[in-house]
Amino acid sequence: MKKVRIGAGQGFYGDSFDGAVMNAKYGNLDYLAFDALAELTMAILAKNKFQHPELGYTRDIGLAMQALLPLMKKNKFKMLTNAGGLNPHAAKEVVLHVAKKMGIHDIKVAVVTGDDIKPRISELQDAGVDFTDLETAKPFTKEIEEKLLFANAYLGAKPLVEALRQGADIVISGRTTDTAQFLAPLIYEFGWEEDDWDRLASGVFMGHLLECSAQSTGGNFSADWQSIENFEQIGYPIAEVSENGEFVITKVEGSGGLVNAQTVKEQMLYEIHDPANYITPDVVVDITNVTLEEIAPNQVKVTGVKGKERPKDLKVVAGYDDGYMGQVIVGFSWPDALEKAKKAEEIIYRIMEKKSITFEKMHVDYIGFNSLHGPLAHDAGDPNEVYLRMAVKTYDKKKADNFFRLFPPLALNGPPTMSTFGQIPTRQLLGMWSFLVPRKLIESHVTISMSEVGELV
Repeated sequence: MKKVRIGAGQGFYGDSFDGAVMNAKYGNLDYLAFDALAELTMAILAKNKFQHPELGYTRDIGLAMQALLPLMKKNKFKMLTNAGGLNPHAAKEVVLHVAKKMGIHDIKVAVVTGDDIKPRISELQDAGVDFTDLETAKPFTKEIEEKLLFANAYLGAKPLVEALRQGADIVISGRTTDTAQFLAPLIYEFGWEEDDWDRLASGVFMGHLLECSAQSTGGNFSADWQSIENFEQIGYPIAEVSENGEFVITKVEGSGGLVNAQTVKEQMLYEIHDPANYITPDVVVDITNVTLEEIAPNQVKVTGVKGKERPKDLKVVAGYDDGYMGQVIVGFSWPDALEKAKKAEEIIYRIMEKKSITFEKMHVDYIGFNSLHGPLAHDAGDPNEVYLRMAVKTYDKKKADNFFRLFPPLALNGPPTMSTFGQIPTRQLLGMWSFLVPRKLIESHVTISMSEVGELV
């Protein structure tokens, strides 16, 4: 029975590529797939592109290609990435530049576009698309439209498959689902049909287990994490997939980390809100009857994935300018560190009231006490040190910049031991807006373009 080996290459923008290099060198791969995007990443890329229109892609793609292109040529695997973000063609140019600089030729780079619907807002409104926000049920206003920085639909695997059919060695896309890069090679290699729901679901679930780099191989493991060895050279997961959709999760032999039923199960449940209805553009996945079988050390066989008909709509996530955040961090030492931080917060509020200073929102953390656990934090005694973090939201950048000025006088005029003034530069805030669009209105505008690095003379 034919099998395809797919390796994980990246779980987020800024991730280490060491695991990708190990997979590329020793994983006997057919494909190396990267998930570089998240909603936060799209916001970062939008800010980059707003300031520098030639940007908008994940800029670590150049470093990745420097390390991986020679291995791709040597070991004959293909790569798929959504690192194109908001500017896939610019990402392609980086790849081509790196290849030419390294003397690597005879590779085809495909770019998939069509996820960006920001220029099409009016057209889609005329077509009857309801832009009401899925999370808040708020109506889409002209004010929100004028503040939009990006609006991208989640594409599935279909255009990536077509790029592979056209001979691409590297496929670069914008906003796809996290799993599309992993599913596409299976559809291409095995010839799965668009309505082969169980196999497609298995392929999506495989992608879900690989999309977060080492989270299936012991990274970010909440159970017996102390038993995980060699975090510093942790291996990224590899899936060996059979034509019937069943697959085995493993990692490079000798790499750090661990693959067992528990590590796989933790990633299995990650970000899954409804295990019976995990909705993607390609298929609705049901993992309620999945079986994880440890068939050998660092090998887990996955069976039992079921699929249902894909949705008729695609989700769009948009980001809009939503003001500014000013924030300050100051520290207090033992004894009574938490009490001192609370008193400083109280003083700041009183100063604001006296001077009629207001903000749209305020948020307070006591770092060292409740910044991670929030309202679930419990009193752990008298901590050695606590940092007061106060953050404000305003639509006036100058007010956000000036928030810091309230704090320095407290060094001498407030509770004792205040130190470590941390003024974090004012940040632009992006509000998120999501809605559904009939898939035919999106997929009819998806395009694939191909570039080739020919033989150098």
